[in-house]
Amino acid sequence: MKLLKYILLIFITCSTTLVMAQGTDAVSFQAKVSKKKLALNERLRVDFQMNKDGDNFVTPSFSDFVVVGGPNQSVSNSWDGKQRRFTKIYSYFLAPKKMGVFTIAEATIEIDGVVFKTNPITVKVTKAQEKPDDPNDPDYIVQENIHLVTEVSKTNPYLNEPITVVYKLYVAPKAGISNYREIESPKFNGFWSQNIEDRGLKIQNGTYKGEEYRYVTLRKAVLYPQKTGELIIEPLSLDITLEVPTNRRDIYGRQIKNQAHRTITASTRSVTVKALPEEGKPANFTGAVGDFKFNVTTTKSSLNATESLQAKIEVSGKGNLKLFQLPKLTTPSTLEVYDPEHAENVRTNLAGMQGQISDSYTIIPQYKGKFPIPPIRFSYFDLKTQKYVEVTSQDIVVNVLEGPIYAEADNNLPLATNGKDSNVLNQKQFASIKTRTSFVSKENETFLNSPIFWTSLLGPLLAIPLALFYRRKRDERQADVSGNRKRKADRLAKKYLSEAKKALGQKESFYIALEKALHNYLKGRLSITTSDLSKDKITGLLTQRGVDTVVVLDFEAILENCDLARYTPITDVTMQQDYDKAATTINQIDKQIK
Repeated sequence: MKLLKYILLIFITCSTTLVMAQGTDAVSFQAKVSKKKLALNERLRVDFQMNKDGDNFVTPSFSDFVVVGGPNQSVSNSWDGKQRRFTKIYSYFLAPKKMGVFTIAEATIEIDGVVFKTNPITVKVTKAQEKPDDPNDPDYIVQENIHLVTEVSKTNPYLNEPITVVYKLYVAPKAGISNYREIESPKFNGFWSQNIEDRGLKIQNGTYKGEEYRYVTLRKAVLYPQKTGELIIEPLSLDITLEVPTNRRDIYGRQIKNQAHRTITASTRSVTVKALPEEGKPANFTGAVGDFKFNVTTTKSSLNATESLQAKIEVSGKGNLKLFQLPKLTTPSTLEVYDPEHAENVRTNLAGMQGQISDSYTIIPQYKGKFPIPPIRFSYFDLKTQKYVEVTSQDIVVNVLEGPIYAEADNNLPLATNGKDSNVLNQKQFASIKTRTSFVSKENETFLNSPIFWTSLLGPLLAIPLALFYRRKRDERQADVSGNRKRKADRLAKKYLSEAKKALGQKESFYIALEKALHNYLKGRLSITTSDLSKDKITGLLTQRGVDTVVVLDFEAILENCDLARYTPITDVTMQQDYDKAATTINQIDKQIK
């Protein structure tokens, strides 16, 4: 009987311990709201709370609300001597868009490989409530005396026309703010953007809706729209610390103030972007918008063969200088031309981009003569006249004084303007007297014992060892597993590089093809599998194989650009630069790898 009691006691103790352990390890993920009934002019706080850290947190859409703050993240980790307590909370502050009954859908998170969901929450929004005009109420102070304003210079610009966005915080003289913190920075999707940095915040006096205010400029940005239609400029959100007066005073008779935190959000602004007119658009137009000057110059007009000169194509002025391509230089085939060096000297302020960009070509003539460089045309859209302007460069003639004379068989080259000194012949000039003959016999040779006869007779016999040699090499090639994998990866890399070149201008397709090309190239050159394609692994293997650190960093930068480009706006110029950089880096790795 006593033995039975001991067994029961041990069983109850073990069961209780097991239940407590299970309760301690149980995962909790739930949603909480500050209130389930609120007025239209009130704010709702939503907390997503968990007792274990997780990954891949996905929030509901909040389609019936405006997110005025969040996500704010807080983590609590404590130990009471017996067990560890962990709490992580994602907080959002919402403003209802309209009255009605709305459901906050479920949120999801992955904890220890398991996906957990919160329960949907129903919230009722009633009509706006009148708040008492209490000058000491923090909500009243924010509503009446503090305003975060988004100022947009133009709401209906042309494509690639610069506009400015300025965020200002207006504070009435009777209100006070001791501190502020950005909760959510504005995003400029669909724009090329450049923030204009100020050295410090300056408090200025101004008017807002006809009343005197003090204000500070928080942010300035220049935007160039990259697509037509309606584009949204998302708001800036601040967490501000208010100085709220009370009815108490200190020993010196001064009013005592308390601090209160409130969230303030600027209004969302929209911009309607107009397409550039099709009427009068030149065929060589590449997207330049602004007011520009175009010039083509050379460092020399006369030189000897094998000497070099530089030809510079330059565009200067005010406009979207970083967002279009310069026209290409065309020259006769007798002039050897190298790839251009691109240079930019562009400064950006609230008025937009100003400065100059240029492409410098190195030219080396091979023969004596006078060779004209055809005029180059450049076109842009002038915002002042709202018309296209086309500029043509002047004729340039390269006079090569000393050097070999070009072969007379090529009569399609551009001719020199001075016929006396020209050594390049055309069909209207006399050829020099020939000093050698090339007679052809009129008698036909017999087929027997002719070269064709012996070639036909001995050719099949000589082809047998060649066929055997080819077959042996083919078998060796098929047995070379790693070599076949490398060759297959090289073919795939060339294929995807070709697809990336065809997809220039289509951001997503281009960067997917470029990333596949880089990965297949790595798998072939380093003999690794897809699972080994990590940043650290790639860096270590390339360094071990003797590749320069600069080339390795360039390769990593291209892969990183492929990831970032899916979430950021990218221009055609940037895509072309990434493609050229990828091809150059692969070529350098091929030369350096051991």
